[in-house]
Amino acid sequence: MKTWFWTLIVFVIAVCLALVLREHSGNVLIIAQPWRIELSLTLAVLLLVASFVVLYIVLRMFAWIGAGPERFRSWRSLRAEKRDHELLENGWIKVLEGRYADADKDLSKLIGRTRSDGRKVLAGLASARACHHLGEFSRRDEALSLASASAKDNTRLREATTTVAAEMYLDQNRPQEALELLKPMQDASAAHLQSTHLLLRAHRQLHNHERIYELTRLLLRRGAIEKSEARQLIEMSAAARLQLAGIDGYKAIWGDLKSDERTLPDIALAAATIQTAAGNQEEAAKILEAALNVKLEPRLLSAYAQCPSEQVARRLSKAEGWLKSHPDDPALLAALGKLCLTGELWGPGEHYLLRSMKLRSDLRIHALLGSLYDSLGRTGDAMKHWRLAAGVAGTMPVLPAINRYLPAADVRNDPTLVDAGMVQQTQVLRDMPPPMAASAADFFDADGGGVESAGPPASAATASAASGNVAAAGDNAGLDEYFDSAPIPGVDLSEATDLAGRSKRRD
Repeated sequence: MKTWFWTLIVFVIAVCLALVLREHSGNVLIIAQPWRIELSLTLAVLLLVASFVVLYIVLRMFAWIGAGPERFRSWRSLRAEKRDHELLENGWIKVLEGRYADADKDLSKLIGRTRSDGRKVLAGLASARACHHLGEFSRRDEALSLASASAKDNTRLREATTTVAAEMYLDQNRPQEALELLKPMQDASAAHLQSTHLLLRAHRQLHNHERIYELTRLLLRRGAIEKSEARQLIEMSAAARLQLAGIDGYKAIWGDLKSDERTLPDIALAAATIQTAAGNQEEAAKILEAALNVKLEPRLLSAYAQCPSEQVARRLSKAEGWLKSHPDDPALLAALGKLCLTGELWGPGEHYLLRSMKLRSDLRIHALLGSLYDSLGRTGDAMKHWRLAAGVAGTMPVLPAINRYLPAADVRNDPTLVDAGMVQQTQVLRDMPPPMAASAADFFDADGGGVESAGPPASAATASAASGNVAAAGDNAGLDEYFDSAPIPGVDLSEATDLAGRSKRRD
């Protein structure tokens, strides 16, 4: 649009000039001894304009030729800058894609080639991140040192280098070194939210609960952290601060908390524990009741149920009020049962505990029922629930009380034993001496006659011992009859009977 506008203006000027020259038909006389030149006014104007155009073009040509070396240097610089940008862009894209080895190759090439300090810092930080993910920490530290040296006095580049290095040290669980790097930025942490987040991570790794609490508050005020995450961090840090401070520093820490933060489970539990240890049962009950009015947390209910007997009536009345709105809460029913046991209210205690057990059978309920029945003298019921409590805890299996007989042993491969069913198989077996095994020392053939031993005759002492063994065998006749009648695993007795019949027919 601008070009068309100026073209229109030139044509207007040309038309006006032509009209003026047409009505002024004068002459132009140029005298330069020994020459005398006379021209019309129109021709003189045209020659003047043409001379100006030619002179302008010639001068521009000379200027273009004179600026050739500088223009060539600028072209080379632009080409190198474009190449650096491409390498830097490809390197960062590969880092984001997780292709760390390829990214490190491109970025190392850029670091050795570029002359720009800014691009060298960016390439060094990207290369350090790639080496960090590859686990090459020595090369990562070299890249960070190069980036820090290239940043020089540029504040923004130095802060970027510090932030990246601190984040990598925190990933490596080196919080103290990260704090040393972030120390110059701690005073201005409110203006640098990323450094504040890194400071919070470092103090969390160091378990510095005071700084965790302060930094979480700072980030929450600036809206730089999720409310749910901030709530968890405040709960954890405030509870730890209360536990470390004890009753002496309790008032200062408790007064710094907001009303909704005091009802968080960990904070309420820590505060109630401190008050209970100091003997302030009423204050502990108020703290737990305020938290339980918000949410019936099982840990808070368990702590609320642990009280001296003089507190039972008050706490039992309060818990029964919660039961009206939460009739099927097993933790609340268990807490009521525990309060009844503390107050020796055996009937209501059993009622609450059995209701809780129907909803959820856990270790604590069985243990409480076992203690209740033991106090009432019902030993069998107490042992039953204690055994179930052990089973729920996983310390020992709960075995059913069933009488079982052990199966008969498999003696088929025992070389010292003789199968009595095969005694009548051949005449050779009748002529064999008695086996030395005690289980087959005296066996009889099918006709009822004893098998004679091939050894020397027995002495009187041996006979006496034998008669004693017979008497003992007579006393254990019932047991022998059971074991003799027990089937031997793996032996088909029908086949043995058929084999004995065939042996008789051959005889």
